[in-house]
Amino acid sequence: MRKLKLMVLLGAIMLLAGCAGTSKTKFVHPDFDFSFVEKVAVVPFENLSDDQGAGARATRFFTSAILAAEAFWVIEPGEVTRALDKQSLIRTGEMTVDQIKAVGRDLDVQGLFIGSVNESTSVRSGSANVSVVTVVIRLVETETGATVWSVTNSEDSRTFWSSVFGGGQKSISEVTRSCIDGCLDTLLD
Repeated sequence: MRKLKLMVLLGAIMLLAGCAGTSKTKFVHPDFDFSFVEKVAVVPFENLSDDQGAGARATRFFTSAILAAEAFWVIEPGEVTRALDKQSLIRTGEMTVDQIKAVGRDLDVQGLFIGSVNESTSVRSGSANVSVVTVVIRLVETETGATVWSVTNSEDSRTFWSSVFGGGQKSISEVTRSCIDGCLDTLLD
């Protein structure tokens, strides 16, 4: 009997240990052939949060993760900035189809990753601060300007173990990296 109780308790702990603060919504165009996309550009992410460096931080993490995955040839950030300046773009999240096509031609890419950080903050939860990050990223095909992949992902720093036993929480950078990795998992799986 004692052994059964211990097994049930361990099973419950393991189940709860996997529960992290995460929420994800994704879209993948059902008719798009992703093998067509070989070269991409990462447009600097917009920052819609109060965290001043959140957009730049997420852009760097995303670019690094795309390069590490070796799934695409990625254009250098300076070239992307040059192409965006040429189009006089300020709000990259609101690019028109014509602007998407023009930037795509200028950079000779088949896709643009366009994103935003909607939330990057620390909130009080009981006796601990919890870091929360929400990003929205989409891949836009540059021939037609159509969105072929989109994901919204929210992550926070809470873990079962830190909730039960206290202790260190993940930093905002660690949560951002985890959030970005969660986004890419929906594209590269």
